[in-house]
Amino acid sequence: MTAEIAHEARNSALPDILPELRRATPELRGTLEAHAPLAGLSFFKTGGPAQALFEPADEDDLAYFLARLDPSVPLLALGLGSNVLLRDGGVEGVVIRLGRAFQDIAVEGLSLTAGAGAPDVKLASAAAKAGVAGLSFLRGIPGSIGGALRMNAGAYGAEIKDVFLSCRGVDRAGKIHVFSNADMGFSYRHCGVANDVIFTQATFVGAPGDSEAILADMAEITKARAATQPVNTRTGGSTFKNPPGQKAWELIDRAGCRGLAVGDAQVSELHCNFLVNRGAASAADLETLGEIVRARVFETSGVNLEWEILRVGAPR
Repeated sequence: MTAEIAHEARNSALPDILPELRRATPELRGTLEAHAPLAGLSFFKTGGPAQALFEPADEDDLAYFLARLDPSVPLLALGLGSNVLLRDGGVEGVVIRLGRAFQDIAVEGLSLTAGAGAPDVKLASAAAKAGVAGLSFLRGIPGSIGGALRMNAGAYGAEIKDVFLSCRGVDRAGKIHVFSNADMGFSYRHCGVANDVIFTQATFVGAPGDSEAILADMAEITKARAATQPVNTRTGGSTFKNPPGQKAWELIDRAGCRGLAVGDAQVSELHCNFLVNRGAASAADLETLGEIVRARVFETSGVNLEWEILRVGAPR
């Protein structure tokens, strides 16, 4: 059995909760799967299965499910898997993935409304096509709109908060909320909305622009990423948050961690705030490497790096 297949193998240690979920939600329209492999849904291509995986048919279906879900059942919203490390032992409870029903993008004047499952790059492209400036930075963020909202994603001098107008989300009790920019409590790589709210849709606003100029800006972002980041590898993006007034990659580099490896997990030679899976790394390898990096940075600079990548699930 290959390492990748092993990581996706069904984990019998997590009991099948689908019968209970189906009894509680007889009118559910979305799809439910027990012991669903998750490694293929992660940019790192690692991790164990979900005890249950739910893909809602639409926002109302999601609200129906959450309103009837036992509050004691753990819940995780998973986007495109770009900023998450799924541990090898699997994810207890229900993983919710917003599929095609949450990927539509609509343009009205200078406003764009996107489903939370839409890739960031698709929103940037839609804005460029419509001649709406200000959203091209999303070309440099590999992930979905829901994840971008949750972490106030930013790149190339701009952040979600700069273009955000409002969004919709469903809380753990199944109630639908609308949030304004002020409601979101945005700060660096963070929003203040309760973690149990699953964002479903967001509206952004830009400025009048020239499509060709915006596309040229996006092309420059693409070029810059390719030159400075391991974009075509198994990586979760920036691993650690930048400490105030400092850059995480510089601290990691000064600590001598560039190229450091644990098994097939490696600190990128190109950008050392990226961890990469060279092929057969486990989630444990990647997390162990990250902790070694944190320890060495603390030893050399006294700075305690904070993980930017979300680590979820149980170790094997």
